[in-house]
Amino acid sequence: MEILRAGQTLSTLAGVSDRLKQVYKADLRSGDCLIVQTRNSLYKMEVIGDGWFEITGGWFDRKGTSPMRVRINGCTWGGRAIKPNVAAACGLCLEFGNRVVTSPIQQIFVLSGGSWN
Repeated sequence: MEILRAGQTLSTLAGVSDRLKQVYKADLRSGDCLIVQTRNSLYKMEVIGDGWFEITGGWFDRKGTSPMRVRINGCTWGGRAIKPNVAAACGLCLEFGNRVVTSPIQQIFVLSGGSWN
C-alpha cells in the first residue's frame, strides 16, 4: 500500500490515488455490501440505492445510531480534498454524509448483493 504523507502536493496525491485499492460508487448496486476496516474501527455499509447506504459499526455503534442511513461523500486524505466518486479507498479516510470522517482505511471487502446473509 502507498504511504501518503502530510505536505504532499495535490498533484502528487492525485497521481498516487489512482494506484490505491478503491471501490467506485458507480460500480456498486443495491444490495451490495462493503466491509471496511479502518485503523480504529470496522464498518458494514450496505448499498440501499440512489446513493444511500445503511451503515453499522464504528462511530455509528459508539453513538448508538446503528444502523443509520447516510450517503458517502467520498474519501479524503484527512483534509478538504475529496474523491467524491469513491466509496472506499485503502490509505484514505472515508467521509460520510453526516460529516463523520474515519481513520485511514486498511482493508476493503466487497460482497455482491445476494452473496451474503
